[in-house]
Amino acid sequence: MDLRSSQLVPIFLFLSVSSVALFSFVAVAAWSSERRREREAFYRSETLKKIVETPGEGGRAALEYLREEEKNAARRRQEGLKLGGLITALVGIAMMVFIKAVDHGSTGPDYLVGLLPLCVGAALLVYSYLLAPRS
Repeated sequence: MDLRSSQLVPIFLFLSVSSVALFSFVAVAAWSSERRREREAFYRSETLKKIVETPGEGGRAALEYLREEEKNAARRRQEGLKLGGLITALVGIAMMVFIKAVDHGSTGPDYLVGLLPLCVGAALLVYSYLLAPRS
């Protein structure tokens, strides 16, 4: 073995172990998140069953609770679209400014590559404000 190949062995081992550790962590995190969501859905359904089984206004209260939960989820989704669009548009503007400031010897308008995330952000904002269904 020459000197260069002996230097590559520790790097290869580090990258191998790091990638295995990373993907193992991601798998466990995804599994635990799904398990938590499954438990929450189970507890919610059991609570709603108990509310519906009670005599009187239980059924109407359960339906009102479900409607309110749907409205809250739609509102959170709408706000997420607005925030995502704003962040993406600002990243596009920042890219344009950064590339323009760094690239002095360019013959073409390389900074226009920032228009890609800017347009994606603008599309998200237009959809969230104008086209998305209202809750």
